[in-house]
Amino acid sequence: MKDRTFTKYMENHISELVGYLLGKEQNFGLVCKLENVEFNPPLPDHIKETLNQITLFFLAGYTFESTRLDAGFISFEAGFGSENFGSIVTLPVLAVMQLIVEETPIFVNIAPPRPKESNGSIDMSMAALMANPKNRDLLKK
Repeated sequence: MKDRTFTKYMENHISELVGYLLGKEQNFGLVCKLENVEFNPPLPDHIKETLNQITLFFLAGYTFESTRLDAGFISFEAGFGSENFGSIVTLPVLAVMQLIVEETPIFVNIAPPRPKESNGSIDMSMAALMANPKNRDLLKK
């Protein structure tokens, strides 16, 4: 399941399904782990605490209309809590665990989301570099 080719197939499939649902103007739900979701602006603690670690976002109305699919990410604007606190929700396509239409799961993702890109690729590159003992000697000079 961590094979890059398989992961890319899953990412493409999710993107195509989301694009299809958006094009058909079909409301749908996304199930994802909260740890893979970014909120801009960040949610106040009292609201974030009410969300489950595995969360369903239902895309309908303005939230559906604001949904964008771009460069491996899905984003949409949603209101949270009793005060309808507005935030833009962004998540990697691969973070989608399920797509749901009319209470029926139409897709289940078994590929893991990619690690966050902040320093992940640098750390992985450094680990690969340091795996060769000759390279360790170069860094000491």
